[in-house]
Amino acid sequence: MELVERRKKALGPSYRLFYEKPVHLVRGEGIWLWDADGREYLDCYNNVASVGHCHPDVVAALADQAATLNTHTRYLHENVIELSERISSKMPGDLSVCMFVCSGTEANDLATRIARTITGREGMMVSEYSYHGNSTLVHTLSTAESDERPDWLSLFEAPCRYRLAFKGDDLLDGYVGSVRDAIGNLKRKGQEPAAIMIDSIFDCPGTIEAPQGYFQQVYKTVREAGGLVIADEVQAGYCRTGNHWWGFQHDSAVPDIVTLGKPMGAGHPLAAVVTTPDIAARFAARFGYFNTFGGNPVSAAVGKAVIDVIDGESLLENVTTVGAYTKAGLQKLKDQYGIIGDVRGRGLFLGVDLVKDRASKTPDPDRARQMANLMKDEGVLLSTHGRYENTLKIRPPMVFSKENADQLLATLDACFGRL
Repeated sequence: MELVERRKKALGPSYRLFYEKPVHLVRGEGIWLWDADGREYLDCYNNVASVGHCHPDVVAALADQAATLNTHTRYLHENVIELSERISSKMPGDLSVCMFVCSGTEANDLATRIARTITGREGMMVSEYSYHGNSTLVHTLSTAESDERPDWLSLFEAPCRYRLAFKGDDLLDGYVGSVRDAIGNLKRKGQEPAAIMIDSIFDCPGTIEAPQGYFQQVYKTVREAGGLVIADEVQAGYCRTGNHWWGFQHDSAVPDIVTLGKPMGAGHPLAAVVTTPDIAARFAARFGYFNTFGGNPVSAAVGKAVIDVIDGESLLENVTTVGAYTKAGLQKLKDQYGIIGDVRGRGLFLGVDLVKDRASKTPDPDRARQMANLMKDEGVLLSTHGRYENTLKIRPPMVFSKENADQLLATLDACFGRL
């Protein structure tokens, strides 16, 4: 394809495309996407377009503010203040101060800097096979991408209930023990923990949802060691996991710092760090903060519109209801097809773990890739991920309906039948 070759020359080989035959998308609306040939696709992957592709209220907010004023936060403007207030109203505890950036990478980079400033320590803990962004610092924290293991970094196992990473019967203690071990590893290298950066659902390892009580115990363990808790909600936040606005709320846990990203702008680059007034003041005593584009009036207008749509269209309730419906349908497919080893996730953040056989739980990345390509050919877009690249990744825009779920499930059924 000529466009693929032009892309390779223009962007370089580091950029990757989905699917053996890439899709050339030209238009989106709600849950649907269209390619250059006019073919329609059901989008079951794109959590960035959180309230649907090109939502008219979000587009109008962007266009109206862009036509009026766009500048930065060294001037007064209501939009950025109101957006911060709206986000804080959704947060538990004392999480009420927002610092705006443009991407999840920037948010996690700034959150790490804040934690290190507050604690006077360097040590950081992240899960095995994690992804937190792509700046120099955050790339090192993304252990799925980077093989760097500096003395200030220590790893723990994501709490997978399907393939246990430890021996013993106590699931909760085993995985909390992995965090304790990570703290001990830092100390043996002459480091002390500044923070743990932890997903509320562990996306990159393969949509891993923690057992009840895990986050409460992990937060307690880290704080007793003198570290802060950074909840990476770039994937799990903004109602994605259902029942609550934030993924960490499933365990009634309150972190010290929260990072937000992808869904905030429904496709517009907008992200934030949320923390307490005390932490914000202690950081400000050492450093000022400024971001040229973070929190500009246009981005803030978009951010407010996204929250308005979520509330006005009851998308939290939709995610909760349709997510449960979809997961139940996936469980029925598991009963039918031995290739499905496990179905995981919450809300509209779901993963289907494909195996060569259930007894050994041997991952099957080849047929996972085959399924993603078959689904695309049948007009449904999803992807693969996971530690073994064998998990089908399902995270549609939050306007996903039961009718959309029925189409997804029927197409999965047909494609599994062809393997």
